[in-house]
Amino acid sequence: MYISLNTIILFGGVLTVVITVVTLVWKLFKWISGRDKLKEEINQLRDRIKLLEDKHNRDQEGTQNELTIVVYGLLACLKGLSEKGCNGPVTEAIEKIEKHINKQAHNQF
Repeated sequence: MYISLNTIILFGGVLTVVITVVTLVWKLFKWISGRDKLKEEINQLRDRIKLLEDKHNRDQEGTQNELTIVVYGLLACLKGLSEKGCNGPVTEAIEKIEKHINKQAHNQF
């Protein structure tokens, strides 16, 4: 059997095409695999963000409850001062706090 130069060139060309196609298929596979990993990471980050938002909302509700208690305590102290005869700014503060509480009660619905 005689192998000519044209046969060697043809074999080299075919081998180059096969290697190129295999390389492209492999790169496509890696790219798709990488996208799947990124989607998984994005979903994990979304879950983490949701957990942090839930924690933030719970913390914010707790803080709001504490502030409500502080305002009622302050109002009680001011009313006590008013009963002892302190007028002027004490009466003004009582009126402002009661007005604020009334507004907040109507805005919550």
